[in-house]
Amino acid sequence: MDIKPLLKVTLVFTLCVILMGAYTRLSDAGLGCPDWPGCYGMLKVPSASHELTAAKDAFPEHTVEAEKAWLEMIHRYIAGTLGLMVLVILIMCLRKADAPKKLPMFIAALIVFQAALGMWTVTMKLMPIVVMSHLIGGFALISLLLLLYLRTKPLRIPGGDSYARQLAPLALACLGILVLQIILGGWTSSNYAALACTSLPICEGDWTNNLNLVQAFNPFQGDHETYEFGVLDYPSRMTIHVTHRLGAIVTAVMLIWLAYKLFTQSQSSCLKRSAVVLSLLLVLQISLGISNVVLHLPLGIAVSHNAGAAMLLLTMVFINYALWRKA
Repeated sequence: MDIKPLLKVTLVFTLCVILMGAYTRLSDAGLGCPDWPGCYGMLKVPSASHELTAAKDAFPEHTVEAEKAWLEMIHRYIAGTLGLMVLVILIMCLRKADAPKKLPMFIAALIVFQAALGMWTVTMKLMPIVVMSHLIGGFALISLLLLLYLRTKPLRIPGGDSYARQLAPLALACLGILVLQIILGGWTSSNYAALACTSLPICEGDWTNNLNLVQAFNPFQGDHETYEFGVLDYPSRMTIHVTHRLGAIVTAVMLIWLAYKLFTQSQSSCLKRSAVVLSLLLVLQISLGISNVVLHLPLGIAVSHNAGAAMLLLTMVFINYALWRKA
């Protein structure tokens, strides 16, 4: 049985899970259900009067907010479905003689760890380091699924010519910078620092004298009843936001340089197209980032910003695979 169609569907499904997670987080619904894996001890959001009474008895400190709870449960339902899809992929790879074995096993282990992070996100009340790790785990998962798909293709990706191969170290460096920028974005979101600066190009006021790098990037923020809406002071959040913006500038310069080099030096039409796609995605992502600031983080644009990051990452994974693969 050909595994490639299932991998394509799983890739799209993984992107949906990432976006649903972002939508849930940005809707302040991360604690819509105070327990895990159910919701108020049930497999669905309590709605009937006896269910609401039981929920109140079990969790007297919480009030059932059906809209937020359903967002959280839908995210869990589709994440659970993704887990089953990854399990099927693993079984198919193990049974197919010429299919990769170690990579699907690692992907399966990663999704189990992702489930644990999902649980800790709730039980640790949105602790930023856990929330960020859960977000990065989703990006790592979709990247590895793409890599598995590329490895199971019967034909090699056209490209990787001798001129373009010289750009492989630059492409790897750009991938590393992009990953760091995505991590910064996750830290910005998990600490509710997205609106710490509302002016362009960097931040309003005397921001240079308010930087607090030690506190801003300390993964241990003390014990709190909940980390929802953030626990850091303004200088720390501003520092996170400013770092993310400066990182965006560095990332943009590096990716544009790579795209230019690929387009002008590669003899492969595939890599040239990848350079164009990379440039267009970068312009879109920058536009979405600016829109988030100017329009004060509208939900649709904020979620799209997450989608843009995922597509940029997938493009960079593809480019690196094409450049580093064996001839």
